[in-house]
Amino acid sequence: MYEPPHFREDRLDILHDAMRAHPLATLVSHRAGRLTADHIPLVIHAEASAVGTLRGHIAKANPLWRQRQPATDVLAIFQGPQAYVTPSWYPSKKEHGKVVPTWNYVVVHAHGTLRFIEDAGWLLAHLDTLTTGQERDRPAPWHVTDAPDDFLAGQLKGIVGIEIEIADLQGKWKASQNRNAADRAGVREGLRREDRPDAAALADLIDIDAPS
Repeated sequence: MYEPPHFREDRLDILHDAMRAHPLATLVSHRAGRLTADHIPLVIHAEASAVGTLRGHIAKANPLWRQRQPATDVLAIFQGPQAYVTPSWYPSKKEHGKVVPTWNYVVVHAHGTLRFIEDAGWLLAHLDTLTTGQERDRPAPWHVTDAPDDFLAGQLKGIVGIEIEIADLQGKWKASQNRNAADRAGVREGLRREDRPDAAALADLIDIDAPS
């Protein structure tokens, strides 16, 4: 991933928080002579390795499992908030007009080796972690144990666990850091007027006091 220094994010806690907030990852792998992508919720376990370990599950009908190969290198992409930035938000447009549109966004890339896990206990623990994280703030949270035991056992037979010990982690926070303070302020206010969650999240990332 192209990472100009002013957009690069290296802080591990910030990267992990973004992965937790946007767990549906695009998992890119190479099999049968071509690049493929699967969209899989992945849970980051920060304590499991130096940079963190990702855990998830897929259907056994998925070619990622059926065509599995040993030591498969993969790239998991976590897409955070994103928004178009119009030059009309830049005060510098009125000064000289030398401005163009761009896109602000947050993204995390996690590289590692894919490992498959066929263990009902591991899968049950993973599903509990995954669903608890998504259910905890709901008025009536659903728990894995709410499902009948025989039904759950049948569901577990149809899936396989995946684990990726992260070897390399990259983050890019493109939030108008390359613009001057006035333009950054203009983008921040413009994004807030968009009245969309993604735009609001990006507006909160813009630091108008930071050096250009």
